[in-house]
Amino acid sequence: MTRLARILVGLAFSILIITVTIQVLGRSGLFDSPVWTEELTRFALLYMTAFGVGVSYLTGDLVNVDIVCDSLPGRIPWLLKLLSAIIIAALSVALLEPAWRFTKIGALQTSPALGWQMNYVHASVLCLLGFLLLFALSRIGSLLLDLSPASKTEELKVL
Repeated sequence: MTRLARILVGLAFSILIITVTIQVLGRSGLFDSPVWTEELTRFALLYMTAFGVGVSYLTGDLVNVDIVCDSLPGRIPWLLKLLSAIIIAALSVALLEPAWRFTKIGALQTSPALGWQMNYVHASVLCLLGFLLLFALSRIGSLLLDLSPASKTEELKVL
């Protein structure tokens, strides 16, 4: 699951880099900058965030308050991390249905420059919640089994 999310983040980031490069070259006078590049850049950024949020949460790279948790005695840090993961999973579940409705509304709209149905773009919110839920459940499982997520160094070796 982590590997798939990282691959999807890399794909979205590659699209972002290519699109921004086209924008820069177009604005430097080599050719006219296509109007669709700004839209595609925003869409790639949305999906990059959607695919990366779960991995960031699992590895602790997402906004975190570990400095407070880790300074507390005994099992309190473990309990706070478990509570945090449960709250994140619950919020993700609670927001899935509204995100689904938001995605369906997008079918009635198209993006101005690319002409894409906006439900494909709005689905990034659904993906974000889905990945966040999966990774929060994974963290809950690892905490309950008293396993710690792989360290960042070990995960980098896998790639």
